[in-house]
Amino acid sequence: MNKQERFTDAHQRLLREIESEARDTVSWTGRATYSDRVMLAMASVPRHEFVPEWEMPFAYANRPLGIGHGQTISQPYIVAVMTDLLDLKEDDRVLEVGTGCGYQAAVLAETAGQVFTMEFVPELAELARLRLRRLGYRNVTVRVGDGYRGWPEEAPFDAIMVTAAPPEIPVVLGEQLKAGGRMVIPVGLRNETQMLYRCVKQADGTLSKEGKLPVAFVPMVEGR
Repeated sequence: MNKQERFTDAHQRLLREIESEARDTVSWTGRATYSDRVMLAMASVPRHEFVPEWEMPFAYANRPLGIGHGQTISQPYIVAVMTDLLDLKEDDRVLEVGTGCGYQAAVLAETAGQVFTMEFVPELAELARLRLRRLGYRNVTVRVGDGYRGWPEEAPFDAIMVTAAPPEIPVVLGEQLKAGGRMVIPVGLRNETQMLYRCVKQADGTLSKEGKLPVAFVPMVEGR
C-alpha cells in the first residue's frame, strides 16, 4: 500500500468534516456548501505531501499543524472556506501572501489559472517551490518577499488571498487588485479575536469589506 492509499479513508473523512463545518458556520459565511471546484481541489491535493514527517500521522486532521519557523499549515476547513470566498474562475490570476508549505497555493492552483505566491521565510519558500514542482503544479510561481508590498510586477490580480494576519488591510494590496477583484484576508492582532474579511474592489478604487468568520492566524511579518 502506497502513502496515498494509506491516507484515503482519512482524506474522505476530512472532506465530510469540511462539508459539516460549512453547514455549521453558514450564519457567519452565508455559504452552507462550497463550490464543486473547491471541493474537488480539496479532494485532489494530497495534504500529507505538505506536512513535516513528525506531523504525518495528523496530515488529514481538520486542524492547523506546525511546519517549522513558527509557521503553520492552515486548518483544511479554513483553506476551503477562504478559497470559496474568492469565487475563482479557471483563468483568474491570484496573489497569495504567505506561502508557508505550499498547501494553500496548490489548492488555488487547482481552481485558478495562475498563482503567484510570496513567502517571507526563505527556507519555507524554497521547500514550497521544490514541493510544488515535484507534485506537478506548473501554474504556481513562488518568490521570497514582503507581503505588505505585494507583487507589483505581476499586478493587477483578479484575486488576493492573505494567509497571515496584519493589524489592518495593507493599502498596497488593495491597489494591486483589479476592479471587481476579490481579497480574502484575516485582520487582527495575535492572541486577540481576528476577523476574516472578504473584500471587493469597487469601480472607484475603494474596497468594500464584509466580516465572514472569527479566525486565528499567525501575524503577517513586515520587512524592514
